[in-house]
Amino acid sequence: MILLSDPAISRMPLEESGEALLDLRTVQALRLDPRLADADGFYARLRLGVVDRLVTAQTLLQPGLRFLIVEGFRPVDLQTRYFDAHVDRLRIAYPGHDDKWYHQRASRYISPPEVAPHVAGAAVDLTLCGPDGAELWLGTEVNDTDTDTCHTASTAISPEAREHRRTLGDVLTRVGLVNYPSEWWHWSYGDRYWAHITGASAARYGPVTPDLL
Repeated sequence: MILLSDPAISRMPLEESGEALLDLRTVQALRLDPRLADADGFYARLRLGVVDRLVTAQTLLQPGLRFLIVEGFRPVDLQTRYFDAHVDRLRIAYPGHDDKWYHQRASRYISPPEVAPHVAGAAVDLTLCGPDGAELWLGTEVNDTDTDTCHTASTAISPEAREHRRTLGDVLTRVGLVNYPSEWWHWSYGDRYWAHITGASAARYGPVTPDLL
């Protein structure tokens, strides 16, 4: 698995498209979950190209299934707090390593801020729900701790959960999103990680600037 901390990701060129973020609260086709709602509504914002692909992917789901969107854009200061807090937890749980080890290990679960897809408005954390909005079980909670069962291809989950993950991944892959393999819920399009994985010449979305909000 290529980690987000790999130098190959930060070396990817960026050709910023200047595409604005869209507020998903105005997109009736997509269902939002409020668990990570913030006062500014950042959690509900994504680049237009990502939103278009999500809407298309949802039409590919079998009748009765819908996406449940948990989080989109994160300001860089919030991403930094998440990353630093996870590094601190790792220092306590696994003492005795150097800074590089903690940085790499933390990136399995939280992206380093400088390359974070969420900071670019290019990543979405999501799951599946039924027609009544009831969340389906995909083996762990969204944003669960850094465990092997969080890995998309984990076999340490029920057959039903594996099938739900397969369903989610199939439609998102078909519209061009890529998954971060240690987080079944995390998918992105247009960021540096996406560019590296797909062989694109450059990323389309870099860190969001105030004029894009």
